[in-house]
Amino acid sequence: MMEYIDGIEETKPRILCCQCGTVIEPNAANMCVACLRSRIDITEGIPKQAIIHFCKGCERYLKPPCEWVACSLESRELLSVCLFKLKGLNRVRLVDAGFVWTEPHSKRIKVKLTVQGEVLGGAVLQQVFVVEFTVNSQMCEDCHHVEAQDYWRALVQVRQKCDNKKTFFYLEQLILKHKAHEQTLGIKPIHEGLNFHFNTEAHARKLVDFLQAVLPCRYQQSKKLISHDTHSNTYNYKFTYSVELVPLSKDSVVCLPKKVSNNLGGIHQICLVYRVTNSVHIISPVSAQIAEVSAVAFWRNPFYSICNPKQLTEYIVMDVEIMKNYDQKTFPGQGAISQKHVLADVWVVRASDLGRTENTVHTRSHLGHVLKPGDSVLGYALGDSNVNDSNFEKLNPSQVPDVVLVKKYYGSNKSARQQRRRWKLKHLNEEYSNFQKETNDYIEFLDDLEEDREYRQNINIFKDTSKLIPVDTDEIDDPTLPQITLEEMLDEMTIEEVEMKEIPES
Repeated sequence: MMEYIDGIEETKPRILCCQCGTVIEPNAANMCVACLRSRIDITEGIPKQAIIHFCKGCERYLKPPCEWVACSLESRELLSVCLFKLKGLNRVRLVDAGFVWTEPHSKRIKVKLTVQGEVLGGAVLQQVFVVEFTVNSQMCEDCHHVEAQDYWRALVQVRQKCDNKKTFFYLEQLILKHKAHEQTLGIKPIHEGLNFHFNTEAHARKLVDFLQAVLPCRYQQSKKLISHDTHSNTYNYKFTYSVELVPLSKDSVVCLPKKVSNNLGGIHQICLVYRVTNSVHIISPVSAQIAEVSAVAFWRNPFYSICNPKQLTEYIVMDVEIMKNYDQKTFPGQGAISQKHVLADVWVVRASDLGRTENTVHTRSHLGHVLKPGDSVLGYALGDSNVNDSNFEKLNPSQVPDVVLVKKYYGSNKSARQQRRRWKLKHLNEEYSNFQKETNDYIEFLDDLEEDREYRQNINIFKDTSKLIPVDTDEIDDPTLPQITLEEMLDEMTIEEVEMKEIPES
């Protein structure tokens, strides 16, 4: 009869290490962990020091062979770049990886790795070690092209073929406000416009799309073959976009073709351009009828200015007679009438002939709400002008007004007005800005910004600290004093001591 004895635990077999004699559990190598680590190093093929490249311009790290990756310190992306630089990790099993803290400006990155590997016939050994990466500065290809300033793959040529450049100045401020020039390699002023150089065609196309969205324009594309690899069948092109802006500007007089006049609700063919945005805004001085000409409609039937702001003449208002509503002619299919303007019969005389003659010139104007006897007004002597335009030659002489009034005039002392101007604009190119400041077109553009609130809504205006009146420093730091905004500063500006009245536009 067999008897079972309870309470006897089975014990695992133990052996002695063949090197140091320590009692261990049996394994394939018959050695303890300390002896295995002293005799075998599973990290022998893995470098303990490495170099990674960092671009200071765009703050990206190089991931071989040619990819640049944006990574923040101790991020998962940066850890991936560091592990990608280590050769020999495929021979072991990576268990854990993490960063060891270093000084942010030491240009050293330390990564702690835990790996496992089989040794001596099946024994698994785990080791922990630290790899130190040295950060070296290297300029990436994109930043190198930017710094070179002479290497480009795409060119955008922006041109405006007209005498007055106020529309071009307005476009420059729109580009600055929306930062449409951030990807440019260089901006060079050329006759009648600017050249924008880009590294890729996509960046150039983005600028062209922006120009089409903010102003009426058209463009042509061309490309030139630079090189061709017959083995890989790759081509290297340089692209050029030629962008032509609408050849019109604010305060220009145009003569519309008969077809365009009929399509715009029968508006009078002699019109005044009072604003140029993504479409051309025109108004008839005879009937105060307004219309918008889109880019597609303009380039389908283009028309040009017959008088530009350089030909403006100063007149003195002798008498103003507001027209009644029942006196204004209307017809079926007529376009929209401006509600911000008032039609009036105005009798004017040239400022240079004042006191010499009593012959006044009668004209009909849309400025009846701002004019009164004795005011000065700027206008075009259309009846005395020699106009070379095919559409104008087809007009009946009875339909051509003798004078087209444009805007009220507040004074001729331009230098005094510039000294009182306490704000300034930024520019795309300093060389081009120095040329702008010397032209009358740019000075008139600044005057238009002061007089038209809606015109300056899309423009960033900055305080000119060189023209601000110095005050007590204690008052500047006093938070209890009322702070004036830039818009209030512009509203306070006057040309003379009298208040400047804005001409409202529709």
